[in-house]
Amino acid sequence: MIAMLIARTILPALKASKKSILLLGPRQTGKSTLMDQLAPDIKINLAHEATYLSFLSNASLLEEMLPKKAATILVDEVQRIPSILNTIQFLIDTHKGKYRFLLTGSSARKLRRGQANLLPGRIHAFNLGTLVAEELGYEVDLKKALSFGLLPGIYLESDPAENRRTLRSYAATYLKEEVQAEALTRNLEGFSRFFMVAAAASGDFLDLSKFASEAQVNRQSAIRFFEVLEDTLIVSRVLPFAKSERRRLIQHPRYFFFDTGVINGALDNFTVSQDRIGRIFENLIFNQLHHSAMARDREIRISTYRTEHGAEVDFIVELSGETFAIEAKASSNIGKSDLTGLASFAEFFGKKCRKWVLCTGAHRRTIGDIEILPWVEGLREIFGASAG
Repeated sequence: MIAMLIARTILPALKASKKSILLLGPRQTGKSTLMDQLAPDIKINLAHEATYLSFLSNASLLEEMLPKKAATILVDEVQRIPSILNTIQFLIDTHKGKYRFLLTGSSARKLRRGQANLLPGRIHAFNLGTLVAEELGYEVDLKKALSFGLLPGIYLESDPAENRRTLRSYAATYLKEEVQAEALTRNLEGFSRFFMVAAAASGDFLDLSKFASEAQVNRQSAIRFFEVLEDTLIVSRVLPFAKSERRRLIQHPRYFFFDTGVINGALDNFTVSQDRIGRIFENLIFNQLHHSAMARDREIRISTYRTEHGAEVDFIVELSGETFAIEAKASSNIGKSDLTGLASFAEFFGKKCRKWVLCTGAHRRTIGDIEILPWVEGLREIFGASAG
């Protein structure tokens, strides 16, 4: 219920959709709370074990529950029984406009087959991430966001000890209810070790051979495990920026966990020390960019730039016809040495782009043609301008 205290940016788009809706997002991002605001007539929560077993044992139960009059039906955690999507497709097709389904899910992997049956025109798919700066009036408690993340129930909880307990249990709950219960892998111990290794390196360039070695699993298992993390919406890949072959770029992608608090909980380290703050801040900025676009239901492309000579830019953001080259710096002291990657990208790109450093400082300034912005101000400018 606590998540209802904050209006989610995506809600108007959900309300405006006249069709059935599939809302995907990681655990505890507030999917059910959001769907409740669409006033469903019937609620079915497949995360509830007794409900899950009832539907699993009776394929016609959904049809039997439907009223004769028009109704809106919420089905939470629909990935637990992907075959129910066949019934939903039948009901949508057979009773044109009579029933509207609101579906939530936290695993694209389990829904892949079902989603293929929901042909274009039947359902609108949306994605939900953590809270974004816009939803907080661009007044974000940075220390809290870096330590405990931006899951709604966590960010709005005032007791740090309670937040630590909840976030420490997030990985265990995910492993038990998402991975083990859905039989996504048989090697739960190996996957658990891999999860911790991946959390520790979030924001790095992806090196599955190294991860396999550190997690004591073979490389093929590491490949499968990373795919599970992607399919269950825990991590996102950031591919290298590609324009031409003029300059050979390092082709390994980076990746980011969806929430800084989940990373810290997995590592049982909520201290944002000097040796960690740079990595955690980069994770925060990526997620704010990614989740803000999802919240507005906007198409966004986020890539990374790195040359064989070591010039780097954290994020190349392409949105609404504009290109932003963005460095994330957990500091207010930005000097010319921090800008070499942006200059390299501008030369490589050869087109108009905005070159930004998003930092923790309070004032906006420029160095040459590069803008230094407080990070929330940058987010406001990007997504305020793309609000069409």
